[in-house]
Formats: sequence, C-alpha cells, structure tokens
Amino acid sequence: MNTLKTTMLLALLTAMLVFIGGMIGGIGGAAIFLVLAGAMNFFAYWFSDKMALRMAGAREVSESEEPHLHNMIREVANLAKMPMPKVYVVESSSPNAFATGRNPQHAVVAVTTGIRQILNDRELRAVIGHEMGHVKNRDILTSSIVATLAGGISMIAQFLMFSSLFGGGRNQNPLISIGVILLAPIAAMMIQMGISRTREYAADQTGAEITHDPEGLASALAKLHQGVQVRPMPDTPRNESVAALYIVHPFAGGGMSKLFSTHPPMEERIERLRKMQYGQ
Repeated sequence: MNTLKTTMLLALLTAMLVFIGGMIGGIGGAAIFLVLAGAMNFFAYWFSDKMALRMAGAREVSESEEPHLHNMIREVANLAKMPMPKVYVVESSSPNAFATGRNPQHAVVAVTTGIRQILNDRELRAVIGHEMGHVKNRDILTSSIVATLAGGISMIAQFLMFSSLFGGGRNQNPLISIGVILLAPIAAMMIQMGISRTREYAADQTGAEITHDPEGLASALAKLHQGVQVRPMPDTPRNESVAALYIVHPFAGGGMSKLFSTHPPMEERIERLRKMQYGQ
C-alpha cells in the first residue's frame, strides 16, 4: 500500500507538471519542462547525497575513530543483507540521524553527536535499522524525484505569473492563471509531504523487521521527539534543506508547523510500531 500510494502521488505530481507547462507553451512547453525535470533528476540522483552531507555539516569518521558505532552499523547492515555503508557524524547537540545514498552500494548513515547522549545501544541500533530501511527501500531516489518535480512545478508557476503580468501565455482566463499560480506550489508541497510521510512509515516498518525490535525503535522515537523539543536544530536554510531526511523533524514547534511537517505524527508512528511488537 505504501508503494502504491507513493506511485500515485508521483503520478499526480507529474500530471501537474505537464498541465502547468502546457498552460505556458502548449505541448511544446510541457515537453521542454519535462526534459528539464529529467535533467534535474539525473543531477539529484548522482549528487544529492554529497549535497545533503554538505548541507548537514556531516563528516566521515573512520573505524579507528568510532569503533563502536562502526560495529553497530555493520551488524545492522549484515542483518539487512546489505553492504556496509559509510559512517558520518554531525556535530550537533540535537539528537537525530539520517541516511543518504542512491543505492545500497553507495549508502551513508549519519548520526548527530547528540543522539548518542540520550539513546542506549538497543535504541541506537533500532534507529540505524530505520535508516538502513530507507536505503533498502530506495527512498533517496524517490525523494530526489519528488523534490525535483515539486521544484519544477513551483518554477513553472513563477513563469506563468510572469507571463500573466506581461500579458503573455496561452490561457485567456486570468482567474484560472491566478488559481494555478497560487494553488499549484501549495498542492505540490502537500503531495511532497504525503510521500515523505509514507516513506517514514515504510522505513519504520522495514527497520523494525531488520532488527526484529519494533519496541526498541518506538522507545528511541519517543526519546528523540522529546530531545528535539529540548535541543532543536537552528531553523536555518541549510538545515531546512535536509530536514525531511532526519528520522524526526529537527525543529521544535507545534500548531501550523506540525500541519506542514514532512514527518508523520510521532504518536502514530509509535503506535504502529507497538502493534508490530505485539502482533496486532
């Protein structure tokens, strides 16, 4: 069901991209923007991991520097029947972790220094299982495509606004143009959030299956959620660009920020994991 939902949302994003591009330049305009989106996807697929690590301020650590962390990640990788990923550390007191890499052969698992201050070994092992679940499910590729399509929709909406202001464009109904300009980027963002939330649920399930410990991950998520409220990451453009990758939303806050979060409600994630634990 998670895969089906993701496929449907991706198809909807693509349809939006074609529709808005067509409003600007007809069939030719839609085709041009699809080609541009494909080129952007190619770049994102090959270089998104390096960009994410740079944005997060992560540095690679050797086994001699972090033998315990390497051994734990290697154990989980063996359980998942996957190659050993590279190991990175983010110097941040905010407790969190993320994975990146276009496939299992080029994977990276990164943890903050803060996560090791609040989790025990069992919980950290479960978190690593979640991150390996993202890699196993090819979520980085999906995320790159989604981000590129959503960005393309916003870009086309901006072109459409520019065209409307100066009397261009093929659409003769200004109300439709205004509606697309205002609603398309919001719709793309909502679809992007829906896909991100779906992939988090899937990684929770896959990670719990890899480690055979849903309760360990549920306990870790509860601690991380509380820890981020106490020690959130600075809400900067660099951190915002990689926020969706982290296992928990890295910024404190509630209300509207929860509504527009790329992460599912923590209570529901924990409830699903505990149902797995007790076979419900």
